[in-house]
Amino acid sequence: MGYERIAFVASRSEKGQEALREMSKRYGNHEPADADVVVAIGGDGFMLQTLHRQMKNSKPIYGLMKGSVGFLMNQYDSEIELPDRLAVTETATLHPLRMTAHGEGGVEMSSLAINEVSMLRQTKQAAKIRVYINDAVKIDEMICDGILLATPAGSTAYNLSAHGPIIPLGSKILAMTPISPFRPRRWRGALLSCAARVRFEVLEHYKRPVSATADAFEVRDIVEVEIAEDPTVDICLLFDPEHNLEDRILNEQFAY
Repeated sequence: MGYERIAFVASRSEKGQEALREMSKRYGNHEPADADVVVAIGGDGFMLQTLHRQMKNSKPIYGLMKGSVGFLMNQYDSEIELPDRLAVTETATLHPLRMTAHGEGGVEMSSLAINEVSMLRQTKQAAKIRVYINDAVKIDEMICDGILLATPAGSTAYNLSAHGPIIPLGSKILAMTPISPFRPRRWRGALLSCAARVRFEVLEHYKRPVSATADAFEVRDIVEVEIAEDPTVDICLLFDPEHNLEDRILNEQFAY
């Protein structure tokens, strides 16, 4: 597929803005709505922002690394013609998680998560969370700092830091991982089908307030959160064939 009209977006860092000026001068810069592809220049944090901002446009997104962490990015190399690189890219299609958070007084808010939905205690007191899967109680009371549900793409992010498993792309599996659990002490998490419906109920929510975060979108003082993969939303990422996302996730399992 040809990507003739390119939209460049970049982080506000000095390196990102310098690369934006260079790329725009060489290849022009279209508005994302009119482009064939969006090129995001920065790190993984900026890539996540771009994916959320461009989700409604349904345009493929190609990342160029000019940040501190670049798991979702391709190597920045001004020596190679960008259209030539884009012409041979491989596609990874992701489906985000949809979080519906219920707050006190019946407040309801929804957001999409490409990496993970996480529940975190807001105060010095540990959270108490009841875990449901497909409406069945699996953990009646978990005492912890929090718990998260990660996609395969997000399994190498916060999930990995919380000692969760790395999940291959295309496995149709989600990772549920506790964050600093006190009880049940020996439970280390679970692997779920991507079709699973997950619900986290906050126990003693007035005394032990908990926030819910879908990537960077945070809701505080929540009572309950429902999470499920949204198969109707396609997120298209482009990668250089010699270093595609599937290989990166595989190789991360052998990093030490």
